[in-house]
Amino acid sequence: MARRTVDARGSFCPGPLMELIAAMKMVAVGDELEVLSTDKGSASEIPEWLRKARHEHLGTEEKDGVWHVLVRKAR
Repeated sequence: MARRTVDARGSFCPGPLMELIAAMKMVAVGDELEVLSTDKGSASEIPEWLRKARHEHLGTEEKDGVWHVLVRKAR
């Protein structure tokens, strides 16, 4: 299992989600991705997409204006 960072800081909706989708195509099942986003909408938009796409949402937290969304590719 590997963990990669998707740095989408400074990008606005739907940019962070689109960057995550592109990154998901490049990683193996079981790998984790951490999305960094300054767009508050990512905190709700990404988990919603993960649920629909049947991937795992491992957690979301905000630190100093940056949202950290941790996900695992499930399929």
